[in-house]
Amino acid sequence: MGHDRTAALAWADRGTALCATALAGLSEEEYASPSALPGWTRKHLVAHLAANAEALGNLVRWAHTGEPTPMYASPEARAEGIAQGPRLSGAELTRWFTDSAAQLAAAMAALSESAWRAEVVTAQGRTVPAEETPYLRAREVLVHAVDLATGLTFADLPADFLRELEADIRARRGPGAVPEVAGARADVVAYLAGRSPSGPVTADGGPPADLPPWL
Repeated sequence: MGHDRTAALAWADRGTALCATALAGLSEEEYASPSALPGWTRKHLVAHLAANAEALGNLVRWAHTGEPTPMYASPEARAEGIAQGPRLSGAELTRWFTDSAAQLAAAMAALSESAWRAEVVTAQGRTVPAEETPYLRAREVLVHAVDLATGLTFADLPADFLRELEADIRARRGPGAVPEVAGARADVVAYLAGRSPSGPVTADGGPPADLPPWL
């Protein structure tokens, strides 16, 4: 699935700003409190976001230099990045998130048109053009801005992003993997992402079965 690069870059900037706002002023206790993702504190989640920026930066470097640079050295390396979260202070995590996001944005801004078309391989083993990386980052920061559980909901995310995300989730979950549901788009997308057990309803007016978290 292709995504408009200009729109995706704007979504990534918006998601970064939403995350930064969500993190601003959190106490150490609040930082260590649970996120909306089962088993993850906000510290785990912010470490994941920072490490993700660095990992996508590897793909941008790959596109720029032509030298294969995987997102993560191994699945264990990805897990270790997340595990760093509880070992760092809130201030250290905020700085890591801010710096890594800025470095990724700068690296993307420096890519040539030919580099954007270069093929890279995601952590899931998919071969994609580098111009898919802004959407991959936008998806992370926008969905996880909600997962930080500071009051944001899917209704706070850009409407055009929600349309793209809905199509993305349906395609990746697979035909027939999710029930047809009705409701406000933000509620439907939250449900499809496994984030909202209420809101959307099935054709018979009842609640749909819960879905596991996606992303």
